[in-house]
Amino acid sequence: MGKTNNSKILIIGATGFVGKFMVEASAKAGHPTFALFRDSTLSDPSKASIIQTFKILGVNLLLGDIHDHQSLVEAMKKVDVVISIVSHRQLQDQYNIISAIKEAGNIKRFFPSEFGNDVDRAHAVNEGHELFDRKVKFRRTIEAEGIPHTFVVANFFTGHFLPTLSELHWIKTPLDKVVILGDGKTKAVLNTEEDVATYTIRSVDDPRTLNKILYVRPPGNTLSYNDLVSLWEKHHSETLKRVYVSEEKVLKHIEESSYPINMGLSICHSAYVEGDHTNYEIKPSFGVEASKLYPDVKYTTLDEFFRKNDACTPFYLNQLITVNDV
Repeated sequence: MGKTNNSKILIIGATGFVGKFMVEASAKAGHPTFALFRDSTLSDPSKASIIQTFKILGVNLLLGDIHDHQSLVEAMKKVDVVISIVSHRQLQDQYNIISAIKEAGNIKRFFPSEFGNDVDRAHAVNEGHELFDRKVKFRRTIEAEGIPHTFVVANFFTGHFLPTLSELHWIKTPLDKVVILGDGKTKAVLNTEEDVATYTIRSVDDPRTLNKILYVRPPGNTLSYNDLVSLWEKHHSETLKRVYVSEEKVLKHIEESSYPINMGLSICHSAYVEGDHTNYEIKPSFGVEASKLYPDVKYTTLDEFFRKNDACTPFYLNQLITVNDV
């Protein structure tokens, strides 16, 4: 389907939340695509359908483990580009990837597991700060080792931050109310997993993204929380009661909550109160914006997303703070 000179791509974390979208985008774009699997993953019944899809797409399944140095090196010698999409619990394990890249000696681009906030320009507290700090330190290590790279800043994923009705059983508040941090006017960015994967794969062989940050900040997906609620109301012909939580109360909730609530609130505070998705200019010296770089990619706007996903609701914050708490 694609050109024979497309880079060969290895994806680590292929069956995860975002990984499966990245694998599919890579294969459909014509890249020889390799996915690293542990034996236990290949025999896991819950992963069977994902693995079958990969086989249909012609993905090369490689046995290996992020903790097995030799298997990492052998996998990397088969490819040109490495994309890590491991979970936040495995961020420290990525130092093993750096060691393998250095030994393999042939990798022309590394994409570490980022895909969230720009951690160099974020102001998170508590657990969120610790998470971002781990990513910052990893960025500096990649740079210090001289490894060619691209950091992808996708901000929020719609699949995680706009839960479907199937997940709403966790919510303790009535469905006619929605919790909003701050005044709800600060703009944040939400993108579909498919679009982030598409933009990431497009950037793999692009010299304009080498050693830069690729920001996925399309105008149609840069909205305030008030805007999000209004979109939902428009598509459902309903009105929600908006419950606003002051920054002081948000910080108090973060301090008094345990993991993972404190991490979720900290990251949302960074985006919706501090404005860390949009409060800086993307300068050519350090970054490029994906929808400007690839205007031919038709991304899914949030308006389209709500229209196509009737069950989707902007209630993520309700899962973290109940109305009774405020």
